[in-house]
Amino acid sequence: MVLDTTVRARIDNNLKNEVEAIFSEIGITTSQAIVLFLKKVKRERGIPFDLKIPNETTIKAMNEAKNLDGEVCSLDEFNKC
Repeated sequence: MVLDTTVRARIDNNLKNEVEAIFSEIGITTSQAIVLFLKKVKRERGIPFDLKIPNETTIKAMNEAKNLDGEVCSLDEFNKC
Protein backbone atom coordinates (compact mmCIF):
# COMPACT_ATOMS: atom_id res chain seq x y z
CA MET A 1 0.00 0.00 0.00
CA VAL A 2 1.42 3.35 -1.04
CA LEU A 3 1.08 6.07 1.60
CA ASP A 4 0.68 9.11 -0.61
CA THR A 5 -1.99 11.23 1.11
CA THR A 6 -1.95 13.31 4.27
CA VAL A 7 -4.88 13.68 6.66
CA ARG A 8 -4.84 16.65 9.04
CA ALA A 9 -7.02 17.26 12.05
CA ARG A 10 -6.91 19.85 14.82
CA ILE A 11 -7.30 18.31 18.27
CA ASP A 12 -6.73 19.24 21.89
CA ASN A 13 -3.07 18.92 22.89
CA ASN A 14 -3.88 17.00 26.09
CA LEU A 15 -5.96 14.47 24.14
CA LYS A 16 -3.13 14.04 21.64
CA ASN A 17 -0.56 13.44 24.37
CA GLU A 18 -2.80 11.01 26.28
CA VAL A 19 -3.66 8.87 23.26
CA GLU A 20 -0.07 8.90 21.99
CA ALA A 21 1.00 7.46 25.35
CA ILE A 22 -1.60 4.70 24.95
CA PHE A 23 -0.52 4.03 21.36
CA SER A 24 3.08 3.85 22.53
CA GLU A 25 2.16 1.19 25.08
CA ILE A 26 0.37 -0.77 22.35
CA GLY A 27 3.36 -0.33 20.06
CA ILE A 28 1.76 1.69 17.25
CA THR A 29 2.01 5.25 16.03
CA THR A 30 -0.84 7.74 15.80
CA SER A 31 -0.73 7.38 12.02
CA GLN A 32 -1.05 3.60 12.30
CA ALA A 33 -4.00 3.99 14.70
CA ILE A 34 -5.75 6.34 12.28
CA VAL A 35 -5.20 3.91 9.40
CA LEU A 36 -6.65 1.09 11.56
CA PHE A 37 -9.69 3.22 12.31
CA LEU A 38 -10.22 4.14 8.65
CA LYS A 39 -9.88 0.50 7.54
CA LYS A 40 -12.48 -0.51 10.13
CA VAL A 41 -14.82 2.24 8.87
CA LYS A 42 -14.33 0.94 5.32
CA ARG A 43 -14.97 -2.68 6.35
CA GLU A 44 -18.09 -1.86 8.36
CA ARG A 45 -19.24 0.89 5.99
CA GLY A 46 -19.77 3.21 8.96
CA ILE A 47 -18.41 4.29 12.31
CA PRO A 48 -17.20 1.12 14.10
CA PHE A 49 -18.92 1.94 17.39
CA ASP A 50 -22.35 3.14 18.47
CA LEU A 51 -22.91 6.87 18.45
CA LYS A 52 -25.80 7.54 20.78
CA ILE A 53 -26.94 10.29 23.09
CA PRO A 54 -27.39 8.56 26.46
CA ASN A 55 -30.63 9.07 28.35
CA GLU A 56 -30.76 10.11 32.01
CA THR A 57 -30.86 6.49 33.26
CA THR A 58 -27.80 5.59 31.21
CA ILE A 59 -25.91 8.70 32.33
CA LYS A 60 -26.69 7.87 35.97
CA ALA A 61 -25.48 4.28 35.49
CA MET A 62 -22.32 5.47 33.74
CA ASN A 63 -21.56 7.89 36.57
CA GLU A 64 -22.22 5.23 39.19
CA ALA A 65 -19.87 2.83 37.41
CA LYS A 66 -17.22 5.53 37.03
CA ASN A 67 -17.46 6.41 40.73
CA LEU A 68 -17.90 2.79 41.88
CA ASP A 69 -21.26 3.79 43.42
CA GLY A 70 -24.68 2.23 43.12
CA GLU A 71 -26.09 -1.19 43.79
CA VAL A 72 -23.70 -4.11 44.07
CA CYS A 73 -24.73 -7.70 43.41
CA SER A 74 -23.09 -11.00 42.64
CA LEU A 75 -23.11 -12.53 39.17
CA ASP A 76 -25.64 -15.12 40.34
CA GLU A 77 -27.92 -12.34 41.63
CA PHE A 78 -27.52 -10.46 38.38
CA ASN A 79 -28.38 -13.52 36.30
CA LYS A 80 -31.64 -13.96 38.25
CA CYS A 81 -32.89 -10.54 37.10
